[in-house]
Amino acid sequence: MLVKSLLAEFEQEAENTRKLLNAIPDSALDFKPSEKNWSTGQLASHIAEVYNWYQPTLHDHVMDMAAYKYDKGDISKAANIVAKFEENLKTARQALESATDESLFENWKMIMGSEDNVIFPDMPRIQVVRGFLMNHLYHHRGELVVYLRVTGNQVPGLYGPTADDAR
Repeated sequence: MLVKSLLAEFEQEAENTRKLLNAIPDSALDFKPSEKNWSTGQLASHIAEVYNWYQPTLHDHVMDMAAYKYDKGDISKAANIVAKFEENLKTARQALESATDESLFENWKMIMGSEDNVIFPDMPRIQVVRGFLMNHLYHHRGELVVYLRVTGNQVPGLYGPTADDAR
């Protein structure tokens, strides 16, 4: 029941992520609101990457970020970021579909190089899926909406119409 519920939200929100990533023009990829922020391309690539974390979150007990490798590909074109998103989405969907309600209550943690360097302590996977995967993604999508708006680009409606939609 839990996996089925998560899958329903996952599918709805994947479509929203797809709409948002498809709204990014190549001309906005280098925009950074400040020197401390990622560029639009880096932020969009990170959003695509979050889907790459489903498999190790749902099917491993520990995620070691020191050993984690991710090829983000060429992020100089928005279409490349969308393609990476689609690739990661497929793997994420498979990971979620193959999870069980029981496995969602097994503990998971994130470390950096050793068991002594804990980034996220042991917690039930369901908590990790909601907070680390889903809510984390929604947070970054909100940032990306602002990036698009500030650069004068249209923002797609994710939960209803935006100011860009005809009334």
